[in-house]
Amino acid sequence: MKPTVLVAARFLPRLLGRLGEHYTLHGLERPEPKAVPSAAREARALITVGGIRTDAALMDALPKLGLIACYGTGYEGVDRAAARARGIIVTHAGDTNATAVAEFAFGLVITTVRGILRGDRYARAGRWRGDIIERTASTPELAGQRLGIYGLGAIGTRIAARAAAFEMQIGYHNRRPHADQPYAYHPTLIGLARWADILMVSVRADASNYRAINKEVLAALGQRGHLVNISRGIAVDEAALCDALEAGVIAGAALDVFEHEPTIPDRLKALDNVVLTPHMAAISANAQRAQRDAMFANLEAFFAGRPVLTPVPE
Repeated sequence: MKPTVLVAARFLPRLLGRLGEHYTLHGLERPEPKAVPSAAREARALITVGGIRTDAALMDALPKLGLIACYGTGYEGVDRAAARARGIIVTHAGDTNATAVAEFAFGLVITTVRGILRGDRYARAGRWRGDIIERTASTPELAGQRLGIYGLGAIGTRIAARAAAFEMQIGYHNRRPHADQPYAYHPTLIGLARWADILMVSVRADASNYRAINKEVLAALGQRGHLVNISRGIAVDEAALCDALEAGVIAGAALDVFEHEPTIPDRLKALDNVVLTPHMAAISANAQRAQRDAMFANLEAFFAGRPVLTPVPE
């Protein structure tokens, strides 16, 4: 008999088809104990994504649960303390999407700082006249600009490497400095924001980073500063960001993630100085393939009684 697996997220049919070749699948429409199908209460593995709540009550409704496999790199929705207390292993995709996200992040940097969307709107509106010097507002070059990276992990280090190729100055803030990295360490987030021209949010989202980018940090970033977020929406106080963008406290922002996805605040959508994308940084063919492979490898190892390949860090 195929092992029973509960799926708590929506996946493409071809991925579910591949899973169905090896496991008996049951869907979970809501992350609540009452929503667990009776036939799925024997499930030994739960497949989910980081943003979906997986709490102690749901774990208690699955008495044989031994593995929570997060598709993708995030796992912020999982109560890891509850899982640890129950002996449940939690896995994710490691750094499989780090290159794709770093590439996209740098695309957002270029787009917001160099005003690419503003130029696109200008051209589409027919305002460009080739016979005179009539342009949109001038923008700074990236070379020499200061990129402050909040979270110098797998993604952050790749962003830093790309910034170095653009001849940017690079600084970062983490809980502690990385002795093996050549970039300038800033012991506080507000200090990093005060130093930076562009503040990149690539920190792993958890309760300690909830709305870390607040009114004070944005004020420290300043009138010529840009904010880029490819982490999680909860890392940014969206109301404070809207205030800052509307009042010119900062120059612009580029956001791929939002606190209550897929909802994007109307105030953000009304602004011309913000770039908005639908949480797509990791959606590259290579990254998605690597994430699928990581999930399947972890499931296979778990059911074979072997150590999983990419457990979440303690």
